[in-house]
Amino acid sequence: MAVIRTLQRTPTLLHQSRTLIELLQSPNQSTRSSILAHLHRTSGNNQTQSRRNYVSEMRRSAVESNVLRLLRNEIQYERERFSLELPVAEINGFSVDRRPGEQWIRLEKKFREKEEIKVEVTMFDGSAPAAQSHDGKGGQVVEEVMMHITLIVSIFKEGLDDVVEFVCSAWPDALDIDKVYVRARCVVPYKLYMGPLFKELDEKLQDSLFDFLEARGIDDSLCSFLHKSAKEKERTEYIRWLGTVKSFIETKLHDSEALVAGHS
Repeated sequence: MAVIRTLQRTPTLLHQSRTLIELLQSPNQSTRSSILAHLHRTSGNNQTQSRRNYVSEMRRSAVESNVLRLLRNEIQYERERFSLELPVAEINGFSVDRRPGEQWIRLEKKFREKEEIKVEVTMFDGSAPAAQSHDGKGGQVVEEVMMHITLIVSIFKEGLDDVVEFVCSAWPDALDIDKVYVRARCVVPYKLYMGPLFKELDEKLQDSLFDFLEARGIDDSLCSFLHKSAKEKERTEYIRWLGTVKSFIETKLHDSEALVAGHS
């Protein structure tokens, strides 16, 4: 034991090696036997730990392979289930930027000579009950819902520092205006007075503001287009997400297989 303590107290690997050689060259048979027994135990412990690491990596590799198989199946299922149409690049004079990987769609266009319009469109962000219907199988009532999309319409005029913005709700076949306010171009509307609720305005003023948006191509037909686009975007973003996760797992699996190969 004194010999082993001598090795453990030796500060560096190089010094340990030199000390080990000197001890093995010792004429003392007991010293040499102690050294050889210590080396045998150390080797056995290292082999046991190596086997444990190998089994652990094999298990991780099996789990990752299963996840990868399920991801590939889901991607194939989604691609076969839905035939994605060629995306429309323009609607009502607006160019359409689908912003891959984000939860927004952006529309932009010039209106007349000095006006620029930008519309930020969310994916589905809510729903509301729709009219009840019957399923045709025993007359059971089916609760239906209408999906909701939020639009933020920003209208810029050349030479003006202010922007008029409309916060709107796009339903499948109708547009609602929720808020109208004016802000400076460089100001984010945080704690900004945003006016009364739109429904509290005089009805004639409400109608005139709807006409104002409709003249700029923001109308019920645009809502229908945006709902169709949101459905397609949800599918494409889901498939994109599956592919991103799959690529990550494939990299992890490759690393695990390389480590397992190194142990075999």
